[in-house]
Amino acid sequence: MYSIQEIAKASGTTSRTLRHYDEIGILKPARVGSNGYRYYDDRALVRLQRVLLLRELGLGLEAIRQVLEAQDAQASNGERAGSAEARILRSHLELLRQEQQRLAAQLAAVERTVAALETVEDDAPPSDEHRKKGTLMARNIFDGFDHTQYREEVERRWGAEAYRSSDRWWRGLGEEGRAAWRARVQQLNDDWIAAHERGEDPAGETAQELAQRHIDWLRSVPGTPSDVTGYVTGLAEMYVADERFAANYGGADGASFVRDALLSYLG
Repeated sequence: MYSIQEIAKASGTTSRTLRHYDEIGILKPARVGSNGYRYYDDRALVRLQRVLLLRELGLGLEAIRQVLEAQDAQASNGERAGSAEARILRSHLELLRQEQQRLAAQLAAVERTVAALETVEDDAPPSDEHRKKGTLMARNIFDGFDHTQYREEVERRWGAEAYRSSDRWWRGLGEEGRAAWRARVQQLNDDWIAAHERGEDPAGETAQELAQRHIDWLRSVPGTPSDVTGYVTGLAEMYVADERFAANYGGADGASFVRDALLSYLG
């Protein structure tokens, strides 16, 4: 048995985090002493490793809980606990290898971008060689930045057809269309963050104009329901609940501002 302090120190997390994991059912201690102290065994250590791996892969706590519950259900068919955990960790290992490959591609892409930029002086005229290098750079600087990495999650949340439809739409935009789309999203996110930092009222005119822009943006995506009330309400709550979404708005407080403005707009 290991104390909560020992586990926190070994895993690079905190006792407070481990207690929170216990409260939400992600990581239960092996036993709790009469003094209320939590103690963990080797199986708990393995489970904590799985939790940390899933967090590194970008999953929020609710998504991690669902994944662990599904894996536990699969392992409850009489398979020996150690074998089940090894099988599950092998699947995590494959995901980590895929992530490693993706990061390697991103690293190479950024290195190519740096090399291309350093070959052109700031005040140099755009020669044919420079244009050639620019064209080459445009084809390669986004290697490793692949939207398909979220395919499994999208299909789990909204179905395979939703993924196929959005994937066809995204690929059909072309390079210029995708660049314009990214710029539009970034500007919208920046405007949300700026409004929150200025202390705007979620129900005020500025925030409501942003809410209108936000919903117009969502409606431009194929597959968005014509009646957006329930759809946007669910997304607004997800912006706050999922750390990956919240990061787009400067964190949980910014995401809460976006949610409140959207819900106010929807009445």
